[in-house]
Amino acid sequence: MKRKKTLSKDSPLTLALPRGRLFEPAWDLLRRTGLVSVDGWGKERALVYEATPRSGSERLRIIRVRDVDVPTYVEHGAADLGVVGKDFLLEQAKSVYEPLDLRFGFCRLVLAVLKEEAEWSRLVGRAWLRVATKFPRITEDFFGRAGVPVDVVKLSGAVELAPGLGLADAIVDLVDTGRTLRENGLVEVREVLRASARLIVNRASQKTRYTQIRALVMRLQKHLEV
Repeated sequence: MKRKKTLSKDSPLTLALPRGRLFEPAWDLLRRTGLVSVDGWGKERALVYEATPRSGSERLRIIRVRDVDVPTYVEHGAADLGVVGKDFLLEQAKSVYEPLDLRFGFCRLVLAVLKEEAEWSRLVGRAWLRVATKFPRITEDFFGRAGVPVDVVKLSGAVELAPGLGLADAIVDLVDTGRTLRENGLVEVREVLRASARLIVNRASQKTRYTQIRALVMRLQKHLEV
């Protein structure tokens, strides 16, 4: 059962920020738009921050959680809004609104194999393919659209090791420079997805706190359009 909040319209909005690579650019965006008034978070281990905005800004209570947990906090109403990568959003398929592409945190999700297998035709010609990934939903959808039967092996980390150790024929994983792929004898075969950070909103909050949320969204959007 989803939690019901009984906050007054004057209560601060709660915004969930991810602890990982999206935290710093997200904080910088809040600072530049005047939604927070300091450069840094403050106490390094603190999980809750009561933001002191500039004049005319919406009051915010900011919580810092694991990247993968942001959509859950927002969907269940523990946070009114959140910042999350499009990759996690698609993978989890949570029931939330997605009003803004925040235009930072760009990354690519790719299909990669060992060098000697680096031909798409060789992969799709198999009776079945075993693929290791942190993103089983996205992976199954990608191969489903290509008409390729797959056995997905879900891993939490070190996905690049799987082909070399015989655990999988291929991987689907996030890449930046591609260095980790090369270090493990892998090459990119197909791009599965391009992702960036998104602002998401709880569905109940969108209705009950519409004015506050719209003001915050419009403030961010105006800044992104500059």
